[in-house]
Amino acid sequence: MELSTRILSCLLLVLGFSVANGEPLVPALIIFGDSVVDVGNNNHLTTLIRANFLPYGRDFVTHRPTGRFCNGKLATDFTAEFLGFTSYPPAYLSQEAKGQNLLTGVNFASAASGYYDRTAQLYGALTLTRQLNYYKEYQNKVVDLVGRARANDIFSGAIHLLSAGSSDFVQNYYINPILNRLYSPERFSEILMTSYSAFIQNLYGLGMRRIGVTSLPPIGCLPAAITLFGAGSNQCVGRLNRDAMSFNYILNSTSQSLVDKLPGLKLVVFDIYHPLLDMITRPSETGFFEARRACCGTGTLETSLLCNARSLGTCSNATQYVFWDGFHPSEAANQVLAGNLLAQGVGLIS
Repeated sequence: MELSTRILSCLLLVLGFSVANGEPLVPALIIFGDSVVDVGNNNHLTTLIRANFLPYGRDFVTHRPTGRFCNGKLATDFTAEFLGFTSYPPAYLSQEAKGQNLLTGVNFASAASGYYDRTAQLYGALTLTRQLNYYKEYQNKVVDLVGRARANDIFSGAIHLLSAGSSDFVQNYYINPILNRLYSPERFSEILMTSYSAFIQNLYGLGMRRIGVTSLPPIGCLPAAITLFGAGSNQCVGRLNRDAMSFNYILNSTSQSLVDKLPGLKLVVFDIYHPLLDMITRPSETGFFEARRACCGTGTLETSLLCNARSLGTCSNATQYVFWDGFHPSEAANQVLAGNLLAQGVGLIS
């Protein structure tokens, strides 16, 4: 998969520093959010929103399902590699999240979570509020391991990544007649931003200074969204993409206000919308063959719950597909997205 010259140069620069120093560029990588970054927390919850069965994980390094909603690595896995880590932040609810493994970061993300706590509650996922509470528990464990002074250095130097919002719209707002009657998409976005702002301020109060948050993707182009909301069309759903762009505008504005308000805060909004849209609208130019159908799915019923070992139409070579299932990018697409994240997030490392 070819990256742009700018992104590739940035990757080589960062990787070069990592090799020269023999250690990661930051002390830890902490991850919050939804299914795009969940590495297995939902495996330990009573929820139907899981990916702990084949063909999920078939192209992962272990060739086994881990709970990642992907055929292989997530964008955050590639990010960990780019930053010089030799392992990925483990799911906080897993057996791997203990002892020395905690010192280089953990993952609190939960599929079907969002800024709106009710979204996660509908599906039995970890709300952002609960993820934050687990983070406080994690901090205490790190302090017990290495003492307060070193722990504070880890917390302040770590990069914290947050991915949320898509589930709030696709798995709640658009299918919830009460919500979409009560609130316009813009008003719902503002409600989500209230939760986002509180979350960032809580992290800041706990000593965090380096935070990256992803924008909404072009949700109207997700295969499942086209199937559910496209009224029989095979094209991206324009109104959903407009809602995503409006949300992203509010997200950027809110984030800038937080930076102005909180001294020393490095807060980067990662643009996922445009890189993913480029892959979807110009697949051949970005190294892909198929951008409408997901690799794992039938082309008409595109949902992760229907992606399993018996799924009709599951492709043999996922590297040619932008989407793995109806909601989530393939490993190949995640690698491209991770390159974009790195290019946009250099300020978090310096």
